[in-house]
Amino acid sequence: MTSVQRYGEIDVLRALAIILMVLFHFVYDLREFAAININYESPLWFVIGKASALIFIFISGLASGLSRSPVRRGLIVFLLGMVVSVVTYLALADMYVRFGILHFLGVAMILFPLLNTLSSPLLLILSGLAALLGFLLNKIVLRTSLLIPFGVIYKNFSTVDYYPLFPYISVTILGILAYRHYYARRDKRLFKLEVRSKSIRWLSRHSLAIYLVHQPILLLIILGVRFLK
Repeated sequence: MTSVQRYGEIDVLRALAIILMVLFHFVYDLREFAAININYESPLWFVIGKASALIFIFISGLASGLSRSPVRRGLIVFLLGMVVSVVTYLALADMYVRFGILHFLGVAMILFPLLNTLSSPLLLILSGLAALLGFLLNKIVLRTSLLIPFGVIYKNFSTVDYYPLFPYISVTILGILAYRHYYARRDKRLFKLEVRSKSIRWLSRHSLAIYLVHQPILLLIILGVRFLK
């Protein structure tokens, strides 16, 4: 995320999210493409995969306030999400990504200027309502795919990556509140973390690029090892 100043704690969280994401996808690929008996749906791996996404979503809300142009950044991220949709459609057919994490993050960044005009109490209420709405919409199944971005699916819907606006926009809003109360005014920061590790800072700066290329690299490694055996 382009910002005026780097914050060590944000770099650490973003680097942690990247590591957890790559680890989860590596386990997923081992099961799906190398037939190794690892249950990536077990509680441990579920928490690892979900924690990675939730950290990214929270940081996105926070960092949008630090970004010089969150809407422009959001449009770029959303377009990259559409590229992922096309690629996964060609590779996975019906399992392709219709509204994945990049689509969600892009829309959330675009919505930031609007959300940031609302009062903090109202944002907190909206966060709770969005979480509740996501829970309720998850039980609805329609015949149309038009409401997929909002959390309403259709019969036999399947995909490898799905992060609808409801309930996940609630986490974005919490990130916006964190920005507003602890970063918009530097004197109110809870703590200041200086990160000297070049690896952590590199992972944080290149998180989007890593997200885009890590799966092809993992698959090349796994398939390459299988081919050499």
